[in-house]
Amino acid sequence: MTKTGEITGTTRVLGILADPIAHVKAPPGINRIARERGRDAVMVPFQVAPADLAAFANALRALKSFDGAIITVPHKGPMASLCDEISPSARAIGAINVIRREPDGRLIGDMLDGHGFVAGLAVSGISIHGRNAYLAGAGGAANAIAFALVAGGVAKLTIANRTRAKAEALRDRILALYPAATVIVGDSDPSGHDLVVNGTSLGMRPDDAPPLDTTRLTADMIVAEVIMVPTMTPLLVAAEARGCRIHLGKPMLDQQLELMANFFGL
Repeated sequence: MTKTGEITGTTRVLGILADPIAHVKAPPGINRIARERGRDAVMVPFQVAPADLAAFANALRALKSFDGAIITVPHKGPMASLCDEISPSARAIGAINVIRREPDGRLIGDMLDGHGFVAGLAVSGISIHGRNAYLAGAGGAANAIAFALVAGGVAKLTIANRTRAKAEALRDRILALYPAATVIVGDSDPSGHDLVVNGTSLGMRPDDAPPLDTTRLTADMIVAEVIMVPTMTPLLVAAEARGCRIHLGKPMLDQQLELMANFFGL
């Protein structure tokens, strides 16, 4: 948008792609960043049914005023196969959450979930390099976070998931991309790690089971969440009671919006 907040014939169009769409929260953040950076661009919601995704992606190649979009549920996996190019890590993850349209119409995809999480830690003064990290979860956000933790230089990554085979599959995909990494499959006990991450949705509801054995948390650990609502999940409450440093979920979203804006060229 222009400085006066108007959309004109020169405004660049960004989208967020989901189905359903009413719950998405990114457009205000991206539009704020565009204003702060003095960019004539606006993000709007695109609701597209899965059956129409391929035709929609092809139409975007011809939309010359379109610069890119955030991709969310249920399109993260299918959209990856419709791009002309995706990053090696996104290919290994098997999903993307952003696309960018190049001037020649090609669609470039990437997955920034994990990078947003690591950047959120960094702005809080937490470096992951050389840490022994424990990750609860092996799907959704946890998938991308696992790759980002290894790319960021953790000394060891332990993946724990209720379905062990899913954790093993994630480990194997990470090692295919980073063969020198130390990645193991663990259980609910986070002992021996100095960074403990909940990458699951467990904790969003009061009656959820804990994502890990909170009785094994110790005061020398940093315990981090991806969940934003509630702000203080049962895991964070338990970690704080045991003297752990805690890290909330919101910085992941804040930093991911910045990374997405950079990806779009704002």
